[in-house]
Amino acid sequence: MDLVNDNPRVLGNRYEVGELLGRGGMAEVHLGRDARLGRAVAIKLLRTDLARDSTFQARFRREAQSAAALNHPAIVAVYDTGEEQVVEAGGGVFNLPYIVMEHIEGRTLRDVLAEGHHLDIDAALDIITGVLTALEYSHRIGIVHRDIKPANVMLTPVGDVKVMDFGIARAMSDSSSTMTQTQAVIGTAQYLSPEQARGEQVDTRSDLYSAGCLLYELLTGRPPFTADSPVAVAYQHVREPPIPPSQVIGGIPDSVDRIVLHSLAKGRDERYQSAADFRADVEAARGGRQVSAAIPVMHGSNATTQYMPMQDPNSTRVVPGGAMGAGALLGDPSMGQGQQYADPYNQGDQYNPNDPYNQGDQYNQGDYGRRQQREEEKPASNRNVILAGIAFLVVVALISFLFWNNIIKNNNDNGDAAGTTVSVPDVIGKTKELATKSLNDAGFKDVAFETKVSKQDELNKVILQNPEAEAKAKTSQQVVITIGLGPDTVEMPDLKGKTRAEAIAELTEQKLELGDVTLKDDPSVPRNTVISTDPSAGDDVKPNSSVNLVISSGKMEVPDVTGKTKAQARSEL
Repeated sequence: MDLVNDNPRVLGNRYEVGELLGRGGMAEVHLGRDARLGRAVAIKLLRTDLARDSTFQARFRREAQSAAALNHPAIVAVYDTGEEQVVEAGGGVFNLPYIVMEHIEGRTLRDVLAEGHHLDIDAALDIITGVLTALEYSHRIGIVHRDIKPANVMLTPVGDVKVMDFGIARAMSDSSSTMTQTQAVIGTAQYLSPEQARGEQVDTRSDLYSAGCLLYELLTGRPPFTADSPVAVAYQHVREPPIPPSQVIGGIPDSVDRIVLHSLAKGRDERYQSAADFRADVEAARGGRQVSAAIPVMHGSNATTQYMPMQDPNSTRVVPGGAMGAGALLGDPSMGQGQQYADPYNQGDQYNPNDPYNQGDQYNQGDYGRRQQREEEKPASNRNVILAGIAFLVVVALISFLFWNNIIKNNNDNGDAAGTTVSVPDVIGKTKELATKSLNDAGFKDVAFETKVSKQDELNKVILQNPEAEAKAKTSQQVVITIGLGPDTVEMPDLKGKTRAEAIAELTEQKLELGDVTLKDDPSVPRNTVISTDPSAGDDVKPNSSVNLVISSGKMEVPDVTGKTKAQARSEL
């Protein structure tokens, strides 16, 4: 591997930093070389202009912690992390964190889609299956990605899918924090779930919505929602139903339409509840089998995200659309065919341009236009009186809200919030699921989760709880349980003198990987036996690190006994 110059920058006395591969909002990724193991790596460096900001440093470290806990073929592996001390020109010193990752040969889906065409159905379903497999694993160990998008999914030359960049990922225990920082929504607007756009709590189903947006773009060549600004796109995620993929690109079957629309349901309880459920439907569609996703509906108490035929009440024209299941789907109003959106949420309410997420009223283009026309016909004096009355009602409503909210809060503080005092059950050593069930059965409904480096036998088990076991606590109190992530480092085992098979078995048991195997002639060591290892026995190494073995070949050079007596030759041989 060629680096940019003969004297490359070296991190941690091991990693040589090479050419720039890409740059993001928070970090730069360089091609690199692991001098110890002699392999190509990708090195992610926090941008130097952000390295002095504790917020960005914390976020970067969180990415390293989240990604290091993931070990799956469909997720870009993290080999190592560290911090390099940097001295500024003025003499100031700061720490620059870095992440050493698996180097992937291939292209991102963003590069593939940038070519200006969509993928065929089989290829799109195959790719989203890989993404959902990675999310299924990530969610199972408690990590929500929060930024699934084409730029964060790579395709290798053989077609393997690799999900990367857990830069804004959080453990599920930390997902209770809102999705906004400094009044900016975290994530990418075209792939935000409605709850992310509103700054609400996120969970695994938020990733599944983003995966639905990704599948939509793979099938059609465009995201489900586009607009002139991120705020406008976020509004559409919150309020507007997507155009079915089959109405954008012909030939998409009904089953795939149903999968996409189900994954893009506005309410998280209405969409897929797990990556496994989503993947099962995708695989069913690939195999031509029945999918579980129901045809969404638009009206009534069971309304979700489906278009239904709508008659314009002010004309005889029926808004046209294709058929899907039991009902016809509306076309894209941006196509210029005189089509318009149905008013799926609330017939007749008016759009409020000062309410970007439209928390109060829903949007109906046709109805809004008619109202505006009627308003313009009214005298200005009447309009002023109406506006004054509305302003007075808003003030009264605000005062009433604050008054009753204060009363309700006080009642809750004095009533139900007190809860019942019970003993906290002992959940140490249990899995996350069993611990949660035990606490819920005891009456504790507010359970939060943390993760911490632990012993190998504590992996994915509860290692700490607060309050402690058997302590008296009110059922309204939050219980925090800490899940073991496994060891941050493991001790390199002594493999010298063991057979190759025994050495590989022990490396697997210690969560280490087999690296290069070199054969060496050594008459003192039996054939196929370990002579030495790199790293050496007793060294502290990261889990999933590669270990190089030197194995005895069982051969040696035959000495030249030509010209010697039989006794001399026998003795030397």
